[in-house]
Amino acid sequence: MTIYIDPPAWPAHGTLFSHLISDVSLDELHAAAERAGISPRAFDRDHYDVPAHRHDALVAHGAVPVPGSQLVRLLARSGLRVRSIERPEKVRGRLALAWERLLPAAPDLGEELLDRWAEPHRHYHSPTHLAAVLAAVARLQRAGELDAAPDGDAAARTVRLAVWFHDAVYEGAGAAGEDEEASAVLAEERLAPLLDAAEVAEVARLVRLTASHDPEDGDVAGAVLVDADLEVLGRVPTAYARYAEQVRRDVDHVSDDAFRRGRAAVLHRLLDRPRLYRTASGRELWEESARRNLREELQRLEG
Repeated sequence: MTIYIDPPAWPAHGTLFSHLISDVSLDELHAAAERAGISPRAFDRDHYDVPAHRHDALVAHGAVPVPGSQLVRLLARSGLRVRSIERPEKVRGRLALAWERLLPAAPDLGEELLDRWAEPHRHYHSPTHLAAVLAAVARLQRAGELDAAPDGDAAARTVRLAVWFHDAVYEGAGAAGEDEEASAVLAEERLAPLLDAAEVAEVARLVRLTASHDPEDGDVAGAVLVDADLEVLGRVPTAYARYAEQVRRDVDHVSDDAFRRGRAAVLHRLLDRPRLYRTASGRELWEESARRNLREELQRLEG
């Protein structure tokens, strides 16, 4: 048994609440909650909030009661925990500061982009993803992957602007590449009054590149951007599973059969590539674990 519950100790709405978690997978957690009749609305990113009067019934259903401190440790070890710093209310403040450092003359544009990233239909393509890609760019830059760019500082800003715009338009309902194209057009429109034409064109080019994740050899900025965008593929299995679940929720208008076929085709294309990552650092950091995650997800989809 891998479903755990802590004592009701968290006050809200005139009662106390427990937390229900899995230390294996969110799929298992959702299945257990569904069997117990817990509303999906009670899910909060890595756990379900359940009122005190449901505690004993959930234990009877098989949830293992543990102290709150132990539950937190179990969740952290599983890799499923969403840290407070990763939660939207925290992420937005950090991103606002990052935008202020990046383009201080355009605070209104930063707010517009943050509002777009926080649209309610987004689950994976959210501010948390934006923050993760920016962090991955910073990691690759520290490893020297932008050193070969003609102007390292300018290239770093251009790549970061492309990160901010690359999913600024996300509907998830059209043909492949439509959202990336719309995001690139948005970058051209919004940045034209702020930057020189060459930099605007480069930002838009990089945004369009995220549709294929296939930069040309020697495209230093493009390699850093697409590797940062694909960093999620190389995370630990539980974190990858959370990513895969969020991707599914982003397109919940698609039937399960259609999603499995489409997702499997994407995974096959990725695995058929001789290399997933274009930078040496990306390959060293993420290639092996990414291929393992992709193969395991493909087996689940096709099984």
